[in-house]
Amino acid sequence: MNIQIFGKSKCFDTKKAERWFKERRIRFQSIDLGKYGISPGELKSVLNAVGLEALVDPKHPDAALLAYLAYDADKVEKLLDNPRLLKTPIVRNGRQATVGTIFLSVAEPVPERRLF
Repeated sequence: MNIQIFGKSKCFDTKKAERWFKERRIRFQSIDLGKYGISPGELKSVLNAVGLEALVDPKHPDAALLAYLAYDADKVEKLLDNPRLLKTPIVRNGRQATVGTIFLSVAEPVPERRLF
């Protein structure tokens, strides 16, 4: 597995995701969005997996400005220019990706639960 965690250095959810993978001894690559950003190809891969609305952090002050942009391409360009608008953590494994603290589905299959 080649798991990447995109996050902000001060984000507690990003730290929680990193701790979750460390506890299970799963190797991952941590990428600071504030320092390195996200490449257009990686952003496109995550967009295909989760959609544009799931990527935008509604708590960010500039998130409301994205609603006024007419085209999705303009919104993606704004996200590339300002990666702080992205909701974190973004956990990516190949073509699979999740946003937020629900990253279990990318790391390992969830065992089936039996009722009886």
